[in-house]
Amino acid sequence: MAEYHLKLPMSEADARSLKVGDVLYVTGRLVTARDEAHKKALELLREGKEIPVDLRGLAVYHCGPVVERKGDGWRVVAAGPTTSARMESVEPEFMERTGVRLIIGKGGLGKGTTAAAQMLGAAYAVFTGGAGVLAAEAIKRVAGVHWLDELGMAEAMWELDVEEFGPLAITIDSHGRNFYAEMEDRRRKVLDQITKELGF
Repeated sequence: MAEYHLKLPMSEADARSLKVGDVLYVTGRLVTARDEAHKKALELLREGKEIPVDLRGLAVYHCGPVVERKGDGWRVVAAGPTTSARMESVEPEFMERTGVRLIIGKGGLGKGTTAAAQMLGAAYAVFTGGAGVLAAEAIKRVAGVHWLDELGMAEAMWELDVEEFGPLAITIDSHGRNFYAEMEDRRRKVLDQITKELGF
C-alpha cells in the first residue's frame, strides 16, 4: 500500500500507478455527477454535442452536494459520496466518452467499470460515507455549476476546486483488480467451506 498526492488533471501514467489498497489525496478540479448528470451528459455526447466541462484527466465525484449562496458565488456545506452502484450501468461508456481518469464514490462498482478502468487507464476510489463536512473542508472554491435549473442542486454538475481532497482508498485499479469483487469472492469461498464442514 502506498500514499499518493496527485494533481488534477491526472495523466494516464498517474492513474496506472495506482493500485488497490493505495491511499490518495487529489488537488485540482473535481466535478460532481450523479445519475441524472451521467444521463444528460451521455445524451449530449451520443448526439455528437459537447458537455459543459472537459473531463479529460479529471475526477468525477458521485456526490449530491449541499450548497448555499454566498454573495455572488457558492459555498459547499457538505459533500458526502453517493452510492456508486447506481451508476454502474452507464459508467463504462461515460468513462470512455469523457476521458475521466478517476471516479470517486461510495461502495463498489462492477465488472463493467473494472474492465473500463483497465482498458482506459483509470481508477475508482471511495470516500468515507457520512463524512460530507470533512469533504467540504477540502473544497476551496465552486468554479461553476451546470444544469442546476434543469436537474436541481443534488443532480447538477458542480465544478469544485479542491486541495488535498481525501483520504481516498483505491478499490478498482487499471490492472483489473476490484477490491469489493475480491472480498465477495472470498466471502463466498469461506461460506462454501463452512457449509461443507457442517454437512449442509
